[in-house]
Formats: sequence, C-alpha cells, structure tokens
Amino acid sequence: MPHPTPPSVLRRPQLWIGTGLIAAVVSMVFALLYVGGNVNPKGNLRDLPVALVNSDSGAEINGRHVNLGEQVVSGIQKAAKGEKSIDWQVVSREEADKRLGRGKVFGALAIPADYSATVAALTAPQPAPQGKAAPPTMTVLTNQAAGSIGSSMSSQAAQKAAHAASAQLGQELLKQAGAQKTPLPTAAQLKLADPVTVTVADGHPVGQRSAMGLSAFYYALVLVVCGMLGANVVNSQVDTALGYLHTDYGPVRKRKPVQHTSRVRTLAIGIALMLGLSLVMGTLVEVATVGILDMDASHLGLLWLYSVATIAVVGIGSLALFAAFGTPGMLLATIVFVAMAVPSSGATVPVQALPGFFRALAKFEPLRQITEGLRSLLYYGAQADAGLTRAWASMGVALVAALLFGFAVTRLYDRKGLHRIPRPDAESDAAAPTETPEAPAPAPATA
Repeated sequence: MPHPTPPSVLRRPQLWIGTGLIAAVVSMVFALLYVGGNVNPKGNLRDLPVALVNSDSGAEINGRHVNLGEQVVSGIQKAAKGEKSIDWQVVSREEADKRLGRGKVFGALAIPADYSATVAALTAPQPAPQGKAAPPTMTVLTNQAAGSIGSSMSSQAAQKAAHAASAQLGQELLKQAGAQKTPLPTAAQLKLADPVTVTVADGHPVGQRSAMGLSAFYYALVLVVCGMLGANVVNSQVDTALGYLHTDYGPVRKRKPVQHTSRVRTLAIGIALMLGLSLVMGTLVEVATVGILDMDASHLGLLWLYSVATIAVVGIGSLALFAAFGTPGMLLATIVFVAMAVPSSGATVPVQALPGFFRALAKFEPLRQITEGLRSLLYYGAQADAGLTRAWASMGVALVAALLFGFAVTRLYDRKGLHRIPRPDAESDAAAPTETPEAPAPAPATA
C-alpha cells in the first residue's frame, strides 16, 4: 500500500512566521543602527576638539604694542559661545603637536609668531621693497590619523574661522587706509580686504599605505569578524564532536555517539579551543595585512599580541552568548559586535558627530575601544595614553564579564537539570514502572 505524501513544509505557518520575524528584526535593526548613526553628522556635531594656537609675538602699530593673534583667538571664542559644534582648545604649539600625535584633537588652527608684524607691514608708511613683503598667514593642521571625516570637519571649521578673522581684519585695515590722504589703488584695496593667507598642512602624517587613516578601523573590523566566525566554528565543531550535531560531507552524513557533557564543561571546551584558534587567526591576520598587503605598521610584536587577544575576547564573548541563549545568541552576538558596534566606533564618523544614543554606546561598545587601541599601535607609536591603555582595560573587563556570565548561566542550567539531551539514566527512570510493595498474606483462620 503506498504511503501518503507528507504535506510540504512550506505550508507550515510556523516556518513562515519564525523566519519572517527573524528577517524583519535583522533588517530593521541594521537599517536603524547603520544609517541612523551616520545620516546627519553635521547636525549632530557637538564639541569636536580642535586646537587653537597663538604664537604671535605682537608688533608696534600706530605707536602702541598690539597682539592681533590674541584678537583672533578672542573673536573665535566669542563666536563659539553661540555654536557648540567645535571645542576650541587654546594651547601652545608644543602642546598642540602632542595632542595631534595622540589623537586628542582632530586638527588645529595655528597663528604664527610674525602675524602682527606682517599685518603692520601692510599699512606701513614705507612699505617693504617689491617682492619682499610677506602677507600674514594662518595654518590649518589636519589629523587623518584621528579619522578622515573628523579631520575634514576640523579643517573646514578652522578654515572658516581663519577666513572670518581675515575679513574682520580687512575691514579695519580698509578703514585705516581710508583715513590716509593718499588713496590706495584698487589692487591694494582688494589685498587689504582679505589680507590673510590660509594654508592647510598635515599636522600628523600617516603612511601612504594606511588607507588615509582608516586602516586601524578595517583591521579592527577584521579582528571582530574573525572572533565571531571563530566562535561559530568552535561552537559547531564542539557540538559535532560531542554527538549533538550531524556532519554533512556532500551526500554523506555522519554523527558521532552522543557524549553527555554538562553545559559548563561544554563551554570550557569551547573556550579552550577558541584560545588555540586565536593564536592561529591573529597570526594570519597580521601576516596577510602587513606581510602580504604591506600595510603600514610598527610594533609588530605588540600588534600580534593585540590581534590574538582581541580575537580571543570577542570569540569567548560570543561563546558565552551562544551557551546562554542558544541559537538566538548568534543573532544577539551579531547585533552587539557588528550592528551596534560599527556606527558607534567613531572610526568613520567621529563620536562627537553621532546622535546621543550612539555616543552612549561608544563608551562601552568593543569596536570603539579596539579601534582606538589600533590607532595607537599603527599611528601614534603605541603610546599608552593614545587609546592603548583604555583598549587593554576594556578587553580585560569584557573577558571577565563574559566568563562570569557564561559560566554562571550554564551552571544554573546544569543545577536545574536543563541538559541539552536527557541522560539515559534519567530517561530509564522516567520510563520504568513504579514498584508497589506486596500486600501481606492474610492470617489463617482459627477455630
């Protein structure tokens, strides 16, 4: 007798509802986080740190000593009171170079020592010989190592401030020139109207093979992805070795005998395997990027140790989520380590240009800390206060939190008897009939 054909699995509502919900959550979350964090950086810009350097020595103008550089600084600070987008930090040139070299500022506006003297020469009664009069200048310093977009925003703000100061100075110079008996030629008036020459220079150069200051972000993203993918591989391989999963080799399916192992021990096995794989993966990442692709990098020993540690921490964190939540843990790990991490990393759009929600995420999201540590290793000479110390501390905290969380949850499951597959002795106990004591034989009757 022929067996009836089972109904198609596509007719099951549970399949469509479950798959649809997962797809809806993933698409909505990724769209909101990825685009929401980067859709309006200028509108969200708050307190972008930019150094303001005044090295002007002053000059004698109309019989009194003036420092026009101080007037420029005062004008910029006054204009910044009504606009909170830029945090102008008034420092010396030496301090500005230190902050540029540690990624503490995204750029700088520098006023030279001869600024007042060159301005005074423009309206001097006896001007300098033709070809020897130098115009007043200001220099805008960029810092691509701190982030390309942040450096660009800093450069635009500094150039805008410099041109505004030049226009203000031009109005005063034209007023002074108008008070003189001899009228100025038109060309001279045009020169006085915008007297300052604004130049742009690289405040902290990066190598040509540094992806214009983005190689740290790309390298960090590779480490995070390797940690997540490594955890997925470890999780499936451990389950296969313990007999919980089948292994398919084309049309051939194999399954090992089930080894009933506690959840705590299963997690410990996965962590040990993840640590070993981290050594291999971290080494190969550095070999591929530095050895084969010739990425600009120094402190190769520290970079290797950092790479291995990052992959291990991300992998152990993912394994803890897998052990606690099962299959949904994979989706949760993707959201934590990728969906929320990338837009809050500050690698492309600076943290100061993110909405408040993403600024809060940036304080603890791992990719932000990992990227800062790599910037220190790749661009800032592995300086501890350039983000490296914070990165190591964050990884240590994340590792301890993952271990405590993972083993606490799995131990709780084990104590409650929530095994992944029921043990044979538990099944036999449940299936065996309960024995009842025999009733005592009745006493013989007496005559």
